[in-house]
Amino acid sequence: MNEIPTMMRGAADRASELIRNVREDQLALPTPCQDYDVKELINHMEWVASLFESVALGGEFVPPKDYTGDFPERVGRMLAVWERPEAWEGVSEAMGGLPKPVLANMALTDLVAHGWDLARATGQDYDVDVDTAAALLAFGAQMAPMGRERGAFGDEVSVPDDAPPLDRFLGVIGRDPAWKR
Repeated sequence: MNEIPTMMRGAADRASELIRNVREDQLALPTPCQDYDVKELINHMEWVASLFESVALGGEFVPPKDYTGDFPERVGRMLAVWERPEAWEGVSEAMGGLPKPVLANMALTDLVAHGWDLARATGQDYDVDVDTAAALLAFGAQMAPMGRERGAFGDEVSVPDDAPPLDRFLGVIGRDPAWKR
């Protein structure tokens, strides 16, 4: 049974909650994702939700857009598409021929990684269930070379082998689990 849609929903719900709790005075704060401040990170999350909705439908690569503040609505549309069996079939030409199940895992990776980034930047708590963290750790380790090559992942951060799966996942994709603002 495919658990990724359930994991995506949990990560999307948590990300939506985090975004709703961001105050106006926090939008310019730095985040662990060095390319983005809080507002730019939320903008990126909105774009990614639209992108993964489009590619799940067999659509084109959606270019980035300006911040609109509608992440919960965008991610809700994305989730609805990934809950359809046909979203998992075939490959996405818009994403270089990657199989759609890989894209779903990429969407989950993005939701969790950037949810964690946002929580750290704004002083909010963040956690995911152990099964989601373990699935992301396995996927991240498998995809790390390509992720680094394409600029999606940073250099691996050393994390103890006995650290929680979420921390080890973050290290694999180039985040320091101890990051503080």
